[in-house]
Amino acid sequence: MSPAGCPHVNGFKVDNWKQNLRVIYQCFVWSGSVESRKRKAKSCICHLCGAHLNRLHSCLYCVFFGCFTKKHIHEHAKNKRHNLAIDLLYGGIYCFVCQDYIYDKDMEQIAKEEQRKAWKLQGVGEKYSTWEPTKRELELLRHNPKRRRITTNCTIGLRGLINLGNTCFMNCIVQALTHTPLLRDFFLSDRHKCEMQSNSCLVCEMSQLFQEFYSGHRSPHIPFRLLHLVWTHARHLAGYEQQDAHEFLIAALDVLHRHCKDDNGKKANNPNNCSCIIDQIFTGGLQSDVTCQVCHGVSTTIDPFWDISLDLPGSSTPFWPLSPGGDGSTLNGESHLSGATTLTDCLRRFTRPEHLGSSAKIKCSGCHSYQESTKQLTMKKLPIVACFHLKRFEHSAKLRRKITTYVSFPLELDMTPFMASSKESRMNGQYQQSVDVFNNDNKYSLFAVVNHQGTLESGHYTTFIRQHKDQWFKCDDAIITKASIKDVLDSEGYLLFYHKQFLEYE
Repeated sequence: MSPAGCPHVNGFKVDNWKQNLRVIYQCFVWSGSVESRKRKAKSCICHLCGAHLNRLHSCLYCVFFGCFTKKHIHEHAKNKRHNLAIDLLYGGIYCFVCQDYIYDKDMEQIAKEEQRKAWKLQGVGEKYSTWEPTKRELELLRHNPKRRRITTNCTIGLRGLINLGNTCFMNCIVQALTHTPLLRDFFLSDRHKCEMQSNSCLVCEMSQLFQEFYSGHRSPHIPFRLLHLVWTHARHLAGYEQQDAHEFLIAALDVLHRHCKDDNGKKANNPNNCSCIIDQIFTGGLQSDVTCQVCHGVSTTIDPFWDISLDLPGSSTPFWPLSPGGDGSTLNGESHLSGATTLTDCLRRFTRPEHLGSSAKIKCSGCHSYQESTKQLTMKKLPIVACFHLKRFEHSAKLRRKITTYVSFPLELDMTPFMASSKESRMNGQYQQSVDVFNNDNKYSLFAVVNHQGTLESGHYTTFIRQHKDQWFKCDDAIITKASIKDVLDSEGYLLFYHKQFLEYE
């Protein structure tokens, strides 16, 4: 999107342009009322080919809907010299002279006002749906001939993946990524502009994969091209040996980031300062405070992260008993059996102050000499999707094993106690906190859980994914079966994916 503005917008800003633009947003982009949604579903078809999808755009100068993918809207713009059109799915304004989506302050203000009105009519507010296609997507899906049987409990997006030879580690991550709401919205709207010369772009392949998943086909998909590209760009994962799902996740995010990151120099508000879709969704900021034990001076650094790796009881790393007396923890609604380790326990341990000892002295900028210090990690900035990696595989000089300690994790997670700005204190090993119950900024909902069954040498990965509010499914390569919430919460847990309940709109 062009940040400098478009010189061709002024040609549209005549007479009742604001009211005309509001009507288009109200009726065809963010349809708030039931009547307007029905009108949109009935009338939003390409005037040349009759399709409902293919990224429909509406001409801002006359009543014309055309496909962006098939360039029918481009033909109309050229023939009529109508230079501006609006994306009916996301509301972006496209200029056919600039050949790009453009920004205009006045138009942006109208768009935001009409979007909030639509949310209010639908009772959505700013809460983001983390378990099903958005209402705009469902309107389009319901009227696609291949997807006629769409209901509130639809199974669109549920599709098995063929195991190509010990590739369950890849399949389980693909299932988690294809059910990540904002990532799904990005790929289904065809927003990736590929600049790679060869057919080796992983983002293009993921885009095709999302189209396959949401095509309505029920037969298992064969991800052979994805596997080939993974082998090409992450050679340490090549071969038919069993690989680690967490390692694959990080490698996949890294390649996707490199293939789709914005090269126009525009910086984004995340620790990586990158505006690519991967960093927008997955990147958070981890704050490290190192405190000198002599002058109490604090040195602070902030590092980007895509996931948080958490130690477990039973590992060779000493695990602090964070639930004294074995009475369990009720924070974040974790109410499993007394004495069970919880995800909150693991996060408490991760964010507790740690004495670095005399063998790891640092040079204090205040004392100008090497002193003992303490180190504490907290969350400076939370990502939209928080991924927690439970460190079940231990590799050391003396030991190689899997840790099977049961960890209780909640459906709803509040990360406020673990923020750098949180009003909390840790005194004498006791955990105290002050949480604003009305603060929703740091609240998350669970939407995917990756599990590992078996041993370190021989095992198998599966994924639980959340399709609707309380509907879960188990993805076991090509087989997808209905699962209960109890099945999910009782599972061992290896990778836990949480999505922010409320998003911040700029």
